[in-house]
Amino acid sequence: MKYTKRIYLYFLFLPLMLLSQTKGIIEIQNNSDLNRSEAVVAVKWETILAHYPQIDTTNFVVINASTKKQVPYQLEHQGLPGIQNLLLQVSVKARGTLRLSIQKGKPIVFQTKTFARFVPERMDDFAWENDKIAFRAYGKALEKEKDNAYGLDIWVKRTDKMVINERYKLREYHIDHGDGMDYYHVGFSLGAGNMAPYVNDTIRYSANYHRWKILDNGPLRSTFKLEYDTWDASGIKVSCIRTISLDAGSQLNKIENVYTYSDSKALPVVVGIIKRQGAGAISLNEKEGVIGYWEPTHGEDGTTGVGAILTTPVKNTLVDNKQLLAITETNNNGAIVYYTGAAWDKAGKITNEVQWFEYLNNFSKELKSPLVVSVK
Repeated sequence: MKYTKRIYLYFLFLPLMLLSQTKGIIEIQNNSDLNRSEAVVAVKWETILAHYPQIDTTNFVVINASTKKQVPYQLEHQGLPGIQNLLLQVSVKARGTLRLSIQKGKPIVFQTKTFARFVPERMDDFAWENDKIAFRAYGKALEKEKDNAYGLDIWVKRTDKMVINERYKLREYHIDHGDGMDYYHVGFSLGAGNMAPYVNDTIRYSANYHRWKILDNGPLRSTFKLEYDTWDASGIKVSCIRTISLDAGSQLNKIENVYTYSDSKALPVVVGIIKRQGAGAISLNEKEGVIGYWEPTHGEDGTTGVGAILTTPVKNTLVDNKQLLAITETNNNGAIVYYTGAAWDKAGKITNEVQWFEYLNNFSKELKSPLVVSVK
């Protein structure tokens, strides 16, 4: 009887014994007091190779040690020929640790959760989306049109499916066909969190982007570059390369701007959100660099929340008659990173200003306490 029990226990713990001996073990620690849900983390590919040199990029799976299910992943190139990172989408409880293993196997087809593309058929738009929200930036062809605009645009969604292509195909993206629409107005403003030089207390807008390049395109992260030709910022000649990245599951884009300009001093820049007529809710946290806006309800279209999080010290936040503004500064050829995005109440996840401002504040905390990844 004892012999039978030993055999039973051996086979019961055999999978755990084998897992502990497997190379390519990934541990993800959440050292914060916030649960992290559907977060996208990056593991350096060189680190994967160091621990799992025999990996076949066409024949491997990442397995959750607890659930034994496959974890969605993406091989990120960042516009380069070689793989730079292994991206994983995971959920980790507060103060918890998630254990994953890399094994040989055929990965399932992961749902596409991010997508970006140049849209030449609509005045050189550049549009991008994830499973939560969508955006667009305006291109060169729109500059001479009466409906030209400066800032970032929002396309609200209430589906986790990709909708950009279908909306452009229908040419009716101002009408909600059940998955969302475009009712956001940008005009001559920074729109939904664009950045621009702020010289002599005045926003110095650029023209629209003139060149683009996609670096990665899903399923978990889409990243692209937009280039802006030199413009005059009150006597300072400025050009900009903007790199935008959107992860699955996130309401916010990561934006990296590199300004090149004809001056040796720091360049004041501003992030702005256009304000609407009517009673909206505003949150300005200058110390933490967080600005949030819950717009007035737009009739039957619903309500949009817009927000931005700066990673550089904010010198001042203010609300003028047109926009919410957060002022910071950057250096010549130096990268300045911030986050901006939106949520729609009709998507059913974030339905009021309290929830939206909480989302922005928690996102800011998560940036300060990112998930810690180790490979064994």
